[in-house]
Amino acid sequence: MTYRVCFVCTGNICRSPMAEHVFRARVEEAGLGGAVEVDSAGTGGWHEGDGADPRTVAVLEEHGYTSAHTARQFRASWFPALDLVIALDEGHVRELRRLARTPDEAAKIRLLRSYDRAAGDALDVPDPYYGGHEGFEECLEMTEAASGGLLAAVRAGLRARTSGDEIEERTP
Repeated sequence: MTYRVCFVCTGNICRSPMAEHVFRARVEEAGLGGAVEVDSAGTGGWHEGDGADPRTVAVLEEHGYTSAHTARQFRASWFPALDLVIALDEGHVRELRRLARTPDEAAKIRLLRSYDRAAGDALDVPDPYYGGHEGFEECLEMTEAASGGLLAAVRAGLRARTSGDEIEERTP
C-alpha cells in the first residue's frame, strides 16, 4: 500500500512545489519511490493550472532537482487517501484544519519544519513570492533541512503499516 504525502502552501507555485520536488528526490534516493507518493497543492485556487513560479524552477534546477509542476488547490475530499498533509506555515495549518472533517483527518496535518530539530520555535517557511532569489534559496535550505526528519517519519509510518499488515494476516 502506497504512503501518500501532500505538501500545502498558499498558491502551490513556490513553497509546496519546492518541498514536493526536494522530498521526492529524498524518497527516490532512499529507494522508496515505489512505496511513497509525493505531491503538492495550495490552500487557494488562484494559480490552478499554472506552472511553478519561475524563481522556484530556477532554484530547483540550480540545485539539481526536477521542476515539472502544475498548480492545484487542496480538496477536503483528499484527506482519506493521504497519510500526511505537510503545511508550510501556520496559516496553512489553520486553513487545512478548517477543511478537515474528522479528528483523524486533522491529525494528518503537520508543519514541514517540525521535522527539523534545528528549527526551534521558528516553524514557518517564509513565503518568498514577494521577494528576490535569496528568499527562494532560503526556502530550499529550510526544505532540505526538514526532509531528513520527514523521511524518518515516513519510514516509521511504512514500518508500522507493514507490521500492522503482518499482524492482520496472522490473525484468524
